[in-house]
Amino acid sequence: MGKTEFYLVSSLEKVFPCKRPEPMKNTTLSVWAGMRGAVQLVLHGSEKDKGSLWHSYRISVKGAPVPAELYKVELLPSDFPSWEAAAEDENYLTHEPGLFPDLLMPLEDGLIRPIPRQYRSVWISFPVTEETLPGTYEVTIEARPEGAGNAGNGAQQAEADGCQESGKQETAADGRERETSERAADDCAESARLSFFLRVGNVKPDKQEMIHTEWFHGDCLADYYHVEPLSEAHWAIMERFIRQAGRRHGVNMLLTPVFTPPLDTEVGGERPTVQLVGVTVTKGKYSFDFSALARWTAICRENGIEYLEIAHLFTQWGARATPKIIACIDGENRRIFGWDIPADSPKYREFLECFLPALQTELQKLGYDREHVYFHISDEPSEENKSSYLTAKKQAADLLSGYPVIDALSSFSLYRTGIVERPIPSNDHIQPFIDAQVPDLWVYYCCSQGIDVPNRFYAMPSARNRIMGVLMYLYNIKGFLHWGYNFYFTQYSRKSADPYRMTHSDYAFPSGDSYLVYPGEGGEPLTSVRAEVQNEALADIRILNALEKRKGRGEVEKIIYGEETEPFTFKKYPHSAEYLLSLREKLFDALENG
Repeated sequence: MGKTEFYLVSSLEKVFPCKRPEPMKNTTLSVWAGMRGAVQLVLHGSEKDKGSLWHSYRISVKGAPVPAELYKVELLPSDFPSWEAAAEDENYLTHEPGLFPDLLMPLEDGLIRPIPRQYRSVWISFPVTEETLPGTYEVTIEARPEGAGNAGNGAQQAEADGCQESGKQETAADGRERETSERAADDCAESARLSFFLRVGNVKPDKQEMIHTEWFHGDCLADYYHVEPLSEAHWAIMERFIRQAGRRHGVNMLLTPVFTPPLDTEVGGERPTVQLVGVTVTKGKYSFDFSALARWTAICRENGIEYLEIAHLFTQWGARATPKIIACIDGENRRIFGWDIPADSPKYREFLECFLPALQTELQKLGYDREHVYFHISDEPSEENKSSYLTAKKQAADLLSGYPVIDALSSFSLYRTGIVERPIPSNDHIQPFIDAQVPDLWVYYCCSQGIDVPNRFYAMPSARNRIMGVLMYLYNIKGFLHWGYNFYFTQYSRKSADPYRMTHSDYAFPSGDSYLVYPGEGGEPLTSVRAEVQNEALADIRILNALEKRKGRGEVEKIIYGEETEPFTFKKYPHSAEYLLSLREKLFDALENG
């Protein structure tokens, strides 16, 4: 049998089966309480491996201050990794279709089997808690061959056991493990031990201050798991996904479907009804049942969701119509608003006059005051639909007085007209807003931001995802919005899309744009490489803020820029993973030892 090669790579490497990833250059990984650190164990199966039944390895981790979480990095298909217009952008891993490493599947038994002639990896995450003692820990990762329970005959199993006894090796994370394993006998599976140092800081960075929302699609969960919307089964699933978003992925604002959000819906079409506020019409008078909303807010509070983002009050792409709203009339549920009711309908204004004050009063009772509830009019108004947006805005503006109203808006000239007071420009259109010193500036990216700027498509390097944290710090970004935490439909919500097979919403968006997590068995969310790396970017912001409070912004910027002479922008920034890995260690030294 041939030998299996093992070595460590950073969390910013995407391990493709047919390309050798770069080994870790630094044997130190630095984190702080309440954050995660991660490395990957790469294994490369020998071409001589004929698939022996016992040729598996048990992965174990020793010396860490917290129990390590092990995940197998699974490959997902993409035949639409990028826009054709991005073909000249060299800051992609590839523009070609193929298999991409993204899904993190829990490796509960610690067993993994090498694939002949392929590079694969195990994601090893260290969730450092508030109680973790500061210090430097030598962490050892061992890959030990094990016999399969159903191995064919005793002789073969005995051979495996003999290899386990004779193959013990000690290696480090600096590349020497390759030399060691290459000296092993070709007919024997060898153990490998790899080590690195995990530094846990003594400083306690403040909690995440930046507002972070990923649009949460409850109807997609009901559809994927084939459960009735707002049934007990659906509530249980949504709670698991909200918990993952709030506790693991740094989401502290959640899109709240007081009525079914009018997002990514074909004109004249409907998304499945997920409406948290019950509406009853009795003799022309409205009354409201907020019990489901109370349940939603309780789940949010429990899981760190500090802000609520109320579903848009008007339809997307022009604000020309009203959202779908269901009401009980004479004991029967009927749709009372939707595409057929124009935005300037007096009937809708009458509804808003009753609904919005009642909603605001209820939210305050539930613990969400006007500083923690954000409203939308409609997404991304343009010059063509300026008039319809302003008409819609007029319907609700006085009823939203004192509440922050935000909308995606990438046209700076349109912003200057006053159409949106709190704009959220895309990161490829943000520079004029920065130059004008727009206060409390937010930023977003989505499928369209595929050239030059940071994003998190499958085909982009992880450094292009993580650098967003440094840039948001440099430009004092108040909030980050993304539209796709768990969108499992095709474009315009026309039909279901299996995120494990159709990773691009039927060629609508480059793979990786429409969701950050995967729907696992039993209603459990599964995290991804992109989600974990984005979380590292959020941690970077917290660390930069902590250092700024100690040493001032000027000193922090000196560390960020190093030898760079030109300021970073959202289109010009370091592309290498090494820059970000080195920056984290410099920040640790400055914060802990400076």
